[in-house]
Amino acid sequence: MPRRPPTRSSLREAEVWLEDLPLSGSFRVALVYPNLYYVGMSNLGFQSVYRMLNLLPDVRCERAFLPEDGDTAKLERTGRPLTSFETDTPLRDFDAVAFSVSFENDYLHVLKVLRLAGIPLRARDRGPRDPLVILGGSALFLNPEPLAAFADLVAVGEGEALVPRMMDALLGASDPRQGIESLGHREGFYVPSRYEVRYHADGTVAAYDGPGPVVRQRGWPGTMGFPQSVILTPHTEMSLKYMVEISRGCPCMCRFCWAGYNYLPVRGFTRAELVGRAREVRRFTGKIGLVSTAVCDHPEIEGIVDDLAGMDYEVSVASLRLDDLTPDFVFKLADTGVQGLTLAPECGSDRMRRILNKQFTNADILDKATWIFENGIQNLKLYYMVGLPFEEHADVEAIVDLTEGIRERMLTVARGRGRIGRLHPSINPFVPKPGTPYQWLPMENPKETDRKLQYLRKAFARMPNVNAICKSARTGVAQSILALADRRVAGALEIAVGERMDFKRAVREAGLDPSFYLFRERARDEVLPWDVVDNGVARDYFWKELVRSREEKLSPHCPEIQGCIRCGVCVETPNPFYRLPDKWKGRDQLPLYEKLGSAQSGSA
Repeated sequence: MPRRPPTRSSLREAEVWLEDLPLSGSFRVALVYPNLYYVGMSNLGFQSVYRMLNLLPDVRCERAFLPEDGDTAKLERTGRPLTSFETDTPLRDFDAVAFSVSFENDYLHVLKVLRLAGIPLRARDRGPRDPLVILGGSALFLNPEPLAAFADLVAVGEGEALVPRMMDALLGASDPRQGIESLGHREGFYVPSRYEVRYHADGTVAAYDGPGPVVRQRGWPGTMGFPQSVILTPHTEMSLKYMVEISRGCPCMCRFCWAGYNYLPVRGFTRAELVGRAREVRRFTGKIGLVSTAVCDHPEIEGIVDDLAGMDYEVSVASLRLDDLTPDFVFKLADTGVQGLTLAPECGSDRMRRILNKQFTNADILDKATWIFENGIQNLKLYYMVGLPFEEHADVEAIVDLTEGIRERMLTVARGRGRIGRLHPSINPFVPKPGTPYQWLPMENPKETDRKLQYLRKAFARMPNVNAICKSARTGVAQSILALADRRVAGALEIAVGERMDFKRAVREAGLDPSFYLFRERARDEVLPWDVVDNGVARDYFWKELVRSREEKLSPHCPEIQGCIRCGVCVETPNPFYRLPDKWKGRDQLPLYEKLGSAQSGSA
């Protein structure tokens, strides 16, 4: 029999609080992670915003999550509303219900939570007694339009820059809805009701009639506390592990990577800050996770790991970039007890890496795999994608060859030690994302992608000591629609939730053509749904990178020097908090682009 999920009371009892939060105040916010407790409490952004809200004067924040299936059925059967985690207060009784949304696949869950809470789904249908519905999180500052109809307010950017300003406005207004109106005039806040969207006869967006693009906001070290866990729990994948963000942003400019562009410029927290806090929480846990889009790029990373090892921490890190991985760093991780690492070759051929702007080769990967195994790491998880732009079948075959080469290095080292580890390739269908050079491109036909995935399944099944996970292309279809859609998809979301219908079918039921979003190439001058957000990267920069991708040309990493405006993010204020590490100097031999002049906006 399947194990029953733990009860809410047992989840509460198992939590370990790393600091005392006031949990008091007259303005009550329900902060919702639109997935299960197990998933939500693994999310560092969710925990950070929870901490930020509760540290503000006169604000009380409680958590809420998507219920387990059994609990959902019980709520629907009894008619009882969804309640908060801390005090079992109905969500509809809060002043505001704020969602932290990191992934497009959770959009349906946002509507499920609203429905279970008894809150009208569409913003236009809510009255003065209904709570405000506020949406934030990384998925929303990429493209807020699929959920725009359900939001009173969208916070566009990083919480450190937005949460205090948002709460000042809401607390300072005689009525919270007046506070929403005042926020609509400030950078970083999107009030969808103030915008009307016009469409051409062919279904493409003609214009957004409203105040103009919403400028995405960024937080800066030196003016904010670094994001960190505030609550540990055994009931999550990160079981009782203290998580802390050591840096934000990545200089590599990989063309498929929305996080790389949307978290520019690179910003870091100091070794003293990070190690000092780790020392304070050591009595609660012996496990620490270092979170970053580019862990090895932190200029003090080896010293940080040394200090943590000195406190007998077991250190884990997010996926590591191969081009900045060093033997010393791997040895330090292995010395803390780490048995496995996650690497992201992304593809199997050097040709594809030039297309993607990944500046390392298969030879580099194999060399580094050798000393990873020699330094005591036994297991590797490998991230690959298929269905990439301009991919050929030879590039898919190269994934098998590269994995076999890594396996041979693993076996060579293992024979001398008598212990053999395992490789865990994870192969995902590529999903084009807004805010990248590939935002104009179609998704590959799922039938073709599935043929590639089936080829890889069979090839990996013949490899001893290799356990591969090859996802179906169908898993990427709904995600792609939601990543690339406009406001009209709101009706499909309602149908899918109300009728418990497959989302792609719901899109058709709503009178929309999934192929319009998935399988057409967009024109350079087309107004894109996400142009309502100005993420700081110039549109011309993205287009030039798409052209270079077609030509299989590499582009330089973000050089992090004062005055650089290649992409547009730092056009006004060079990043004063993070300098080019010595290990990068002299590495970049490629010519910089011509400057983009005064280009500041990613909008049309």
